[in-house]
Amino acid sequence: MRNADLLRFAAGAASGYPLRTSLMILAMSIGVAAVVVLTALGDGARRYVVNEFSSLGANLVIVLPGRSGTGGFNPANAITNTTRDLTVGDAKALLRAPAVLRTAPITIGTSEATFSGKLRDVTVVGTTSDYITIRRMAVAQGRFLPDDAAQATSVAVLGAKIREELFGAEPAIGQMIRLGDRRFRVVGVLAQSGQGLGMNADEIVVIPVAAAQAMFNTNTLFRILVEARNRPALEEARQQTLDSIKLRHGNEEDVTVITQDAVLATFDRILSVLTLGVGGIAGISLAVAGILVMNVMLVAVTQRTGEIGLMKALGAPAATIRNAFLAEAVLLSISGAFFGYLIGEAGAFILRSLYPTLPAFPPNWAIIAAVGTSVSTGLLFGVMPARRAARLDPVLALSKR
Repeated sequence: MRNADLLRFAAGAASGYPLRTSLMILAMSIGVAAVVVLTALGDGARRYVVNEFSSLGANLVIVLPGRSGTGGFNPANAITNTTRDLTVGDAKALLRAPAVLRTAPITIGTSEATFSGKLRDVTVVGTTSDYITIRRMAVAQGRFLPDDAAQATSVAVLGAKIREELFGAEPAIGQMIRLGDRRFRVVGVLAQSGQGLGMNADEIVVIPVAAAQAMFNTNTLFRILVEARNRPALEEARQQTLDSIKLRHGNEEDVTVITQDAVLATFDRILSVLTLGVGGIAGISLAVAGILVMNVMLVAVTQRTGEIGLMKALGAPAATIRNAFLAEAVLLSISGAFFGYLIGEAGAFILRSLYPTLPAFPPNWAIIAAVGTSVSTGLLFGVMPARRAARLDPVLALSKR
């Protein structure tokens, strides 16, 4: 029997039992769709985290007050035990390190911003003029903080949403706003950039770090952002940063210094393993679907015993009968994989529509693995029924017609 005849035979046998065929294809489709959707969700979360950290800036080193308990970065270690505060002086001292290009001390707090009777709770970021360059942000109107932002100058730069809510159609540049009990002149408005690591840059007010420390009555810093001169110098900048602050803090290592790459690598490993895990769990459904294929094909052998006997009586060899049943199993598996892929892509599209910030695209390896596993499973579990059909005695088979 030629290959074309085998496919025709398999298609005819499948269409002869529409309910059975539909259930088998549905089982395979659910398995493939589950793999596609879950891996899209896991890989989308990984891409989202990577994009969020990448948006912080390039060649970034982050200094956290307090020492973490391990040598590497762990998300839980972002909360550390502080023995000595980070100061603006520490940030200035880092500029003397050969591998360091620029630094930005950061103080963060919350306050009420008011203008012309309008009130809005805002996140206040105290920093210096280098902050916008390190973070790769842009100014839509006016200018950013002056170079002497380490002084307590009463100027402010608004996030895009804060500007819109406080001023509406009115011009914001040059206006006076009140933050808490202090007045600040608006000198700039940031371009829209959206959410980043839990802080929406469109909803912040940026003021000089000295003014922020005076407002919140503190001398300590929340973080220090350090930009290395280039990517090859990133690890060197990290070590020089650690050495410099250690020297200033009485030779005590009481800070945590991490690189952007280290954070990315950690989250990438965690979320990659998570993606593989959920993909593997979804893949179990493919094995269950394969068992269903085997059971249904065994029943098919019983139902078509007379047909098999007739084929043998007409001279069809055992290999032809075996191949015919295998072709039917593979055909059903391919159909299930195809429809499952379409359902999975539709599910991933719905996820992207509901959560636009989540790039829920199924990775190519997951699609190939799901489809390949589906076909392989159908072939594997179709062997037993095919061999059973091929071994039937033609006389006994014909007697059951």
